[in-house]
Amino acid sequence: MAGSCEEQKFSFQEILDTFKLCLTDSKDVDLQHYVDGWRGLIKFLNCLGSIFGFISKDASSKILILVGHLNGENGSQYVTIQSMVKYELEKDLVDLTKRGIHQESGCRTLLRLHRALRWLELFLERLRTSSEDGKTSVMCGEAYNESLSQYHPWVVRKAAGVAFCVLPGRPAFFEVMNVGPSEQVVAMLGEALPLISEVYQVTEKLYAQHNLLDLP
Repeated sequence: MAGSCEEQKFSFQEILDTFKLCLTDSKDVDLQHYVDGWRGLIKFLNCLGSIFGFISKDASSKILILVGHLNGENGSQYVTIQSMVKYELEKDLVDLTKRGIHQESGCRTLLRLHRALRWLELFLERLRTSSEDGKTSVMCGEAYNESLSQYHPWVVRKAAGVAFCVLPGRPAFFEVMNVGPSEQVVAMLGEALPLISEVYQVTEKLYAQHNLLDLP
């Protein structure tokens, strides 16, 4: 399992470094760095095998949509999440109450990643603070139930529950992070999670202000 990650030269430290760059001095969220941070998270999930496929595949498709906006003719409006929200709302590019012609709006697309980021934050925090023999299936399930599950249909929730049951132990997760001994991983997570949490909270507040947290 770890071998495939070494081939990709993956280290969780890269994700930490990317999320450090996400917030500008004015606390706006840089969309390119946000996308890059998610690319790292997907690499991490994929290193653990197909267990998290239902999340990583969806996240990958959402990243492609956001990259399309970033590289499109209106890319200058998508430099930050704040500028994206302002632009799309002013131009009526968001389906606010029911699904319509704007299912690939930046606002809706990013909301799906935002919800998944909360699950990962909750799960990684449990990993950081748990004992070496802590049950990752329980940690992951609790984090999922507190975040993503409410947005998934029953069949997906059921499949997720089954997938979590076969998660490897905490040491395997730490090995995949490719940071070093467990105490170094714990220290790195202690530094990374507040950064990820701040990016999440800034986005959450922005979306709440514009009533965007329940986009269909």
